[in-house]
Amino acid sequence: MSGVAIHVTIVIFFGLINSPATFQTMMNNIFHNFINKGDIVTFIDNILVGIKMKEGHNDLVEEILRRLEENDLYVKLEKCKYKVREVGFFGVVMGPNGIKLEKEKVPKMYWNSQPQSMLRTYRSS
Repeated sequence: MSGVAIHVTIVIFFGLINSPATFQTMMNNIFHNFINKGDIVTFIDNILVGIKMKEGHNDLVEEILRRLEENDLYVKLEKCKYKVREVGFFGVVMGPNGIKLEKEKVPKMYWNSQPQSMLRTYRSS
């Protein structure tokens, strides 16, 4: 589809246009100093806390919760994971050993043995 674009405007129920970008900007403003230091990553309504040392983790989480409360935001406890070494996020697993793909999210063909010929490669896709 060369030269054709599709544009979808996101409108939430009370009429705000582009609300995900607006919310992301708000999260960036609330947590700018932690984001700049590399302690956390925010993606719309997700907050990933990743610090190298165990010391200070509780203090950082308390500060994040305090800032959320100050801005009339809250977390759903059942969706939170606390003090885990690895976390799945958008099809990848992040942890102390780097970033890996979640096996369940990748087509089985990817995990099979290497193709023996180019013809076999094209036929399997």
